[in-house]
This record gives sequence, C-alpha cells and structure tokens, in this order.
Amino acid sequence: MENIYLIMVIALAGLAVADLVVGVSNDAVNFLNSALGSKALSFRTIMIVASLGIACGAIFSSGLMEVARKGIFNPGEFYFNEIMFIFMAVMITDILLLDFFNTLGMPTSTTVSIVFELLGAAVAMALIKIAADGGSFTEVVNYINTSKALQIILGILLSVVVAFTIGAVVQWVSRVLLTYNFEKKAKWVGALFGGLALAAITYFIFMKGIKGTPFASETFDLIGGVTIKDFLEDQVLIIVVISLIIWTLLSYLLITLAKINIYKLIIGVGTFALALAFAGNDLVNFIGVPIAAYQSYEAWSVSGVAATEFSMEVMSQKVPTPTLLLFIAGLIMVVTLWLSKKARYVTETEINLARAGESKERFQPNMLSRNMVRFTLMASRYTNTVVPDSILKKVNTRFTRNVIRLPKGKTHELPAFDMVRAAVNLMVASILISIATSYKLPLSTTYVTFMVAMGTSLADRAWGTESAVYRVAGVLNVIGGWFMTAIIAFIAAATILSIISFGKGAAIAVLLFVAILLLARNYISHKKRVTALREEDSLFRSESSSVQGVIEESAQNISNVIKRSSKLYRNSIDGLAKQDLDLLKKNKKNVGKLSTEIDDLRDHLFYFIKNLDENSVAASNLYINILGYLTDITQCLEYITKISHKHINNNHKKLKYNQFKELTEINQELETLFRHTKQAFDKRSFEEIGEILKSKQHLYKMVSDKIETQVARTRTEESSPKNTTLYFSLLLETRDLITATMNLLEQYHQRYDSSIEPATVE
Repeated sequence: MENIYLIMVIALAGLAVADLVVGVSNDAVNFLNSALGSKALSFRTIMIVASLGIACGAIFSSGLMEVARKGIFNPGEFYFNEIMFIFMAVMITDILLLDFFNTLGMPTSTTVSIVFELLGAAVAMALIKIAADGGSFTEVVNYINTSKALQIILGILLSVVVAFTIGAVVQWVSRVLLTYNFEKKAKWVGALFGGLALAAITYFIFMKGIKGTPFASETFDLIGGVTIKDFLEDQVLIIVVISLIIWTLLSYLLITLAKINIYKLIIGVGTFALALAFAGNDLVNFIGVPIAAYQSYEAWSVSGVAATEFSMEVMSQKVPTPTLLLFIAGLIMVVTLWLSKKARYVTETEINLARAGESKERFQPNMLSRNMVRFTLMASRYTNTVVPDSILKKVNTRFTRNVIRLPKGKTHELPAFDMVRAAVNLMVASILISIATSYKLPLSTTYVTFMVAMGTSLADRAWGTESAVYRVAGVLNVIGGWFMTAIIAFIAAATILSIISFGKGAAIAVLLFVAILLLARNYISHKKRVTALREEDSLFRSESSSVQGVIEESAQNISNVIKRSSKLYRNSIDGLAKQDLDLLKKNKKNVGKLSTEIDDLRDHLFYFIKNLDENSVAASNLYINILGYLTDITQCLEYITKISHKHINNNHKKLKYNQFKELTEINQELETLFRHTKQAFDKRSFEEIGEILKSKQHLYKMVSDKIETQVARTRTEESSPKNTTLYFSLLLETRDLITATMNLLEQYHQRYDSSIEPATVE
C-alpha cells in the first residue's frame, strides 16, 4: 500500500510537465499579445525576450509556492493520504480544464483554476471526513482558509472592472496627447512617455522579480535597515520618482544620440517584464501542487507513521523549493512557448478582439452585446449634444488614423494596433499588478492584461459600429468563461476527489487513463481544426483589379464550391435513403461552413472594390455577380440539408422506393454537371462551359417531369403529407440549384468571351 504514494508522486510529476505545457499555451496571451499585435519587433526577437523573462521568473519564484501548501486549506486538519488524494484530484482537473479552454482558443486564469480546484477538492475531502466522524457540515470552515478564498474572489471582480477602466482612460489620454503621428512629435514628448512607461515597468520587474529571491529578506543600512522587499513596498513614491527622472533622461539620450525608437524599447522591456511575472507568479499554478506533494511524501516517508495517521501540520512551515526543479520547469516552459501551436491560437483571440480595422469575427452577437452597444451609442449622442463642437472636432482629429497604401500585388498584413497602444497595454498592466503586489492583493495576470487590452481598444476607437457588437460579444464570452472556470474547477475537483477517495488506487489509474485519452482527443480535434482552415477546398479572397484577373482568381473558388456542392447534395440523398442521422448532421455542419466562407468573401467586397483601378470597374460587377450566384447555390444546399436532417431527426416516414430512384437519377445528372464544370475550371478551359450549358434544358425537363410524376402520385397513392412536402421541396430546391449553377456558368462564359481580344486581320 505504501508504494501507491510513491507512484502518485511520480504520476504528479508527469502531470506537472503536462500542466506546464497546457499552462504556457494558455498564459502566453498575457505577455506576447502587445508585441505580436503591434509588430514592433520581429517574431524571433519577441520570443527570445519572452523566453529570457520566463527563465528569470521561474528561477525567482521559490517564495510563491506556499499557496499550494496552506493558502487555501489548513493542512493540519488533514492526514497524509487525504492530502495526496487532494493533490491528485487538483492536477487531473487542472490539466483537463486548461486544455479544454486552450482548444477553444479562450484565455482563462491559471490562478483562479488552481485556487478553486484546491478549494473544491479540500471541501469535498473535509465533508467526507466530517460525514465519517458523524460531525456537522458547518465544521467545514475549520478545514478551509475562507478569508483567503474570499479575498481571491473579490480580486477577480475588482481586477476586471479596474483594469478595463484604467486601461481605457490612460489610452484615451495618451492618444489625445500623442495622436497617430506619435513618431513625428518632439523628442522630449517621446522621452517623457518613455520615462513614464519604463519607470512603471522596471518597478514592476523589481517587485515581481526580487520578491521570490533570497535577496528579498536581506537588510542594508543604506535603506534604513529594512528588508529589500519592505523597502520596495513602503517607498513606492520615492523609487518611482527617481526612476522616472533617470528613465526620462536616458530615453532622451537614446532618442537623440542612438536614434532608438523608444516605443519599441518599451514594448521589448514590457514583454520581458510580463513574461517574468507570468513565470514568477503563475509557476506555482503548474508545479506548486506536485512539489508540495513531493515534500509531503518526504516528510511522511521518514516519520514511520501510517499514512492515515500522519498529520500534515508540517506543511504549515515554509519550505524552500529546490532551484533545480525551478530551472527544469523554466526550461519546459520556454520550449513549450516556441513549439506550442495552441499558444498562438489563444493569442489570436485577444489580438483579433483588439484589432483596429477588419478582422474575421469569431464571436456572434448576443442580446447583451447588442444592448450594451446600443446604450453606448445613445450615451455618445447625448455627450455630443453637451460638449461644444469645437472641442469634439479637436478631439476627433487626434484619433485620425494614418492611411497606409499598399503596393498592388503585394500582400501585407498591417499591425493589429500601433506601438502607442501596445506600450500603454504593457505599462498599465505592469502598474496595476505592481500595486496589487505591494498591497498583497491577489489577482489574475490574465484578467488584468486582457481587460487592459480591451479597455485600450475601446478608448482607441478600434471598436467602430462595424465591429463593436462582435467585439463586445467576444469580451463577454471570455469573461463568462472566466467565471465558469471557477465554478467548473470547484465542482470537477470535488467530484474527482470523491471518486479517488472511494476508489483509491484503481480510481486513480482509471482517471489518469481517461485524462490521457481526453488530452489526445483534444489534440487531434485541434489539429483537425487547423488542417480544415488550410484545406485545399477552402475559398480565397480575390485580390485582382482587372476583369481577366478576377476570372482567373475566381476559377479556383468556383471549382472548390462545385466540388463541395456535389458532395453535399449526394450526402443529403444518401442520408435520406439510409436514414443516417449522423451523416445528415455532419452534412448540415459542412454546408454551414461553406456558407460562412462565402459570407466572408462578401464581407471583403468593400476592400476589393477599393483596390480596383479606375479603368477596371467592370471587374467589380463580375465579382459581385459571381458571389451572388455562389450564395444562391449555397442557400439551395442549406435548405436541402436542413429539411433532410429535420425529416429524419423527427422520425418521419421513409421516402418510397420510386422517390429514391428518381432522386438518384437527378443526383447522377447533377454529379455529371458538377464534374464537367469542375474540370473546366480546373483546366481553365472556359470554352468547355458552352458545351456544359447545352445540358440546361435537359436538366430542367428532367426535374419538371419528376414534379409532374409526384403530382400524379399524390392524387392516387400518396398517403404521407410529410413525405410529399419533403419530396416537392427537394425537387423545387434542386431546380433552383440548377438555375443558380447555370446562371453562374453563363455569366462566366459571357465575361470570358468578351475579355478575349479578337485576332487582328492583316
């Protein structure tokens, strides 16, 4: 039986490695987004700076491991075996929870997850102990550090509101003072801004870096005989003022003499600082529990006391974490940062929500987001009536963005936001985390950095009427996910603890196996999603500015749509014939994906027309018509897949043999049409389109004949209204599908013929 605890320690070590990987994938959003979004530095430089910050933060984080030992529960109330069960439940829950959010691309708080997992598992263990002893459930407060848990919950609520508000205010003031032409301002302006930002960030580095080192408790006569840690917390004003003066002068020298872009320097230093804070503050969330379990095992193994009788009061004492373990953890985090694709997927969520201008909106509007935007617009209109027009015009000029004209034929993705906003993000986040640290207030670095970024986006007018409802919905989704993290973490950890408590070793083995399966499943699911985004049949936006160019570029899109349409139609018929609900459900999902891609092309229409040359306006008419016919095709397929799925899902009567036979004949003719069409567009043999168009009347007549046959059948032998409705709907929508396809071919054929110059006769 004693070997089970050694096995648990080994298992926890493996879970710690996995937790480091999924944790870095989630928290990379905290320190990478400002630098990545502004493109102030190269990707390689950003990663090197962040890696150095992580390495330093990991080594200096020894003093922060106490939360896993005694921050949430009172260890003296539990025995060794109970503590090990708690730790095992926490780690299994944490990995699965963080990986779930990473797969969704949603940043969440590793601090909140670990705290509520510890709380949930400890409460469940306490209730089991109380029930076994026949005590009152009110005694659970003796086992839990309730004041700490309440403090953390309040920290969550306050950090969300305060970070968003201060971020918005500071960004608005910064933009009014600096405008978008900040690089053309006087050198002293950049130096002052650099002094403010770098003073805040370096103080933050001292607060977060020194706190976890052995030097924090050193005393010096120069600082009045107090410890370095106390001096940093008590003499904030003096340190900041001196630092501000030094950094302002140094910034001025760097700008004038070294010709250094001070905003890039701020972003580089800020990225290092937040990476250091992440590793120093959040490393406990990943390895704190396994290290506490290892140290508990060491204490128990030399005691000679049974695991069910060994009190864990020893955990109340402060125990240093071996530097070697911190170094290994830091190394794993750095490697994960470079290799993790999920980390980049999570960062895209915040960057797209903060982007100034066009972006692919991931979130759909909801009633709350619509009402919030509507209320904000009303408040804005009221403000405009109160504030003098002269002031409004003056302020509006400060928010006028520079127009960057890109050369034709060159694709270039603009930064999501400029360097001023990136610097403000890093500066404000550093200040807020520093203040909270100095006052010993718990908060989540994820919550602070994300909400600051959202506040600066709002103040910087990145959320216009075109995108506000989507961006607000995205922010609400992320915040909702944060609070769900706490609830899910508590319930899941309590449930897993209960299973382990009753099942012991067998339950742990089963849970670990299930956890591995779920992690593998999420990995495969994420890989499939990434592959689907790059699959060969995906649609691409047209960038050409001539009729001939649009013809060539749209040919591949049309080929892909035709290929996918053929499969979607065939699957609908097969699903009905086999009454295969899963096939119809998957088909419905795939046609929705096709519709979304075509909608994305339509959303890009404004930018396509803007890119046209003066003498190529005819290209816009062709492109608009092509998109219109592709939309018609997709809408027909959407209706066909919807009614097919609905019929089988409602368990209605199967279509008759003759009806399936007729649908199969239509499907064969359509497959021939689609195959020839795809071949013509793949080979760019557009003269073949004329031959395809000759089958138009044959297809129309075939469908019309089926309709007449069904009318006669309904009058004499049909007995199912649902079948009749379904069959007529399929035939009518198929006719519309043929019409849309033929219209597309005719449009393309006519335009291609007219774009070919006639040969000159000599």
